[in-house]
Amino acid sequence: MSKFYITTPIYYVNARPHIGHAYTTIACDTIARRHRMLGDDTFFLTGTDEHGQKIERAAEAAAKTPQQYADEISSEFRQLWKRMGISNDDFIRTTEERHKKRVQELFRRIRDNGYIYQGTYTGQYCVYDELYVDGAQPGDPCPTCGRITETVHEENYFFKLSAFQDKLLEAYANPDFIRPETRRNEVISFVRSGLRDQSISRSVFSWGIPVPDDPKQVIYVWFDALANYITAIGYGSSHPGAQEAFKKYWPADVQMIGKEIVRFHCVYWPAFLMAANLPLPKAIVAHGWLLFEESKMSKSRGNIVRTETILDVLGADALRYFLLREVVFGQDGSFSFDALVQRYNSDLANGIGNLASRTLTMINRYFRGEVPYPSHAASRRPADDTIAKLAQKTIREFANFFDQFQFSRALETAWALVAAVDKYIVENEPWSLGEKQDEDSRSRLATVLYTSAEALRIVTALAHPVIPDATAKIWMQLGLGDIQKVALKELAWGQLHLGTRLGEVQPVFPRADKSAVERMQQMEDQQRTSVADEVKDTPSPAASTQASTKAQPIAPSVTNVTPDGKITIDDFAKIDLRVGVVKVAERVPKSDKLLRMEVDIGSEVRQVVAGIAEAYAPETLIGRKVVIVANLAPRKLRGLESNGMIVAASLEGSGRPVLAGFLEDVPPGARLK
Repeated sequence: MSKFYITTPIYYVNARPHIGHAYTTIACDTIARRHRMLGDDTFFLTGTDEHGQKIERAAEAAAKTPQQYADEISSEFRQLWKRMGISNDDFIRTTEERHKKRVQELFRRIRDNGYIYQGTYTGQYCVYDELYVDGAQPGDPCPTCGRITETVHEENYFFKLSAFQDKLLEAYANPDFIRPETRRNEVISFVRSGLRDQSISRSVFSWGIPVPDDPKQVIYVWFDALANYITAIGYGSSHPGAQEAFKKYWPADVQMIGKEIVRFHCVYWPAFLMAANLPLPKAIVAHGWLLFEESKMSKSRGNIVRTETILDVLGADALRYFLLREVVFGQDGSFSFDALVQRYNSDLANGIGNLASRTLTMINRYFRGEVPYPSHAASRRPADDTIAKLAQKTIREFANFFDQFQFSRALETAWALVAAVDKYIVENEPWSLGEKQDEDSRSRLATVLYTSAEALRIVTALAHPVIPDATAKIWMQLGLGDIQKVALKELAWGQLHLGTRLGEVQPVFPRADKSAVERMQQMEDQQRTSVADEVKDTPSPAASTQASTKAQPIAPSVTNVTPDGKITIDDFAKIDLRVGVVKVAERVPKSDKLLRMEVDIGSEVRQVVAGIAEAYAPETLIGRKVVIVANLAPRKLRGLESNGMIVAASLEGSGRPVLAGFLEDVPPGARLK
């Protein structure tokens, strides 16, 4: 039996869970369920990240201790995953004693190996992202979230990140280590630009794990948080059982993350492991953002969609199916209640739900609830063999797509079989055959219903990891018992046995009417006021402890306009203009004006979509330095997310864009002031 270890990122307890968190967890849960059905010894980990200055400040604003604050939010994550039926094997909290002691052991090991030393740090720090911002000046925004950084001067412990540049690049040579390729390229570009040693302790606050032998310092929250992937399975424990578990499950087979934390997981985390002489995970897989009204969900924007709203109206399977079918994994995806209900009705209610209902109801009616089988070969038609061959092909293609994290294409393949069987039923009219009494009609009817039921069985088995509740019910209705005992490796056509007695047939996906959208919208509207009040009363992580409690804006917002139409220097400072180098440029399909570019801005590689295709050939832009508005809110153009805007002049009369450039050599990432 092979082992399979999969992890979600552990979720920061600065905000309650929403469907963005659910998306990652659902994807991991689906993968874990499939590997269990494949016979693998599977371990699935999730949990909450609970230390750091941001939590300390949020707790103070809520008049609670940090532990009370963390307990409440962590409990909401745990309860939501339980309600959704998430099949995690463990839920790690970074405030647990087992984690604290094992993090300290990891710190000691790396220090003893010569990769941690004491020094002084002066620079900019983003409290919101718990991120040191190299090269930033006082007043500069964080390149990740856009919030204003704070100036930090501390005596800290430093990790020799610079010692691992070449080793990291060697690890990245494996194309499966970081997926998708766009994220791998971003990380390679960042590491090639040079790595600096990283401060891995803080002394200006106390909510964290104390540094071994120096309790005045707490371990940097990202070192603390990243270590959960090994502490949860026994690293650093003195217990023999825990030690065996660590040997058994590490390295992780899949570590799934959101794209905003790629640097921490693909640069810092493997470097920490190398420093401790521990194996690297086999694959780090980054997905895109789930967008609502074309913006990333966040508490400060007030556009969070609660998972509970969808569970109350449509159930967990509807959300699971929508997210994995509608969103191309690895890319940003859009969410709306309208799209959710449309997909629910078309694929679930009218698709697999209708196929199960009509097929099993006719078996009940015409064969007294027992699976029929054709009595002689004369009852067979080419269409029957076509369905059988398509089912076998579906089994193979579903597995191939799924193993490459192409969930949408896998489900598209399975539902193509559903559509083919629906068409097969309509063309063969079993209801008409059932009204006839001759032996040939009876035999033909048996063939049609067996073929339909067998195809339903195969789709149900394949879809179980994605929609576990509904498929378990269909499996019982097919008279097949516990679907979790299915061996996917042995799944093949012809395994549905003659005479199998059906269970009670009931609808699994009742059709949703228009009121479903209205109810979900109303439920979210009722929450918006309380969310807005919470944002208003919560101190901005980017502000000082004496600052206003108003949250900082994500994107630049020019509001202080003088009577003559001029803005203040403070407003101009909100706009983050960066020097970038174009690495990739290509035309956007079916568009005459748009180019898709990948632009290196020093700290990362951004995808930018710009309307300059009529003025510039893509190949002429490779290597060119441009100016990027780096803290502009993302937007979608022709289905592509654009993370920034290219600065250009417009020639009077023609309107032709002319890109801003430089006479002198300016490094990527330099800020325009």
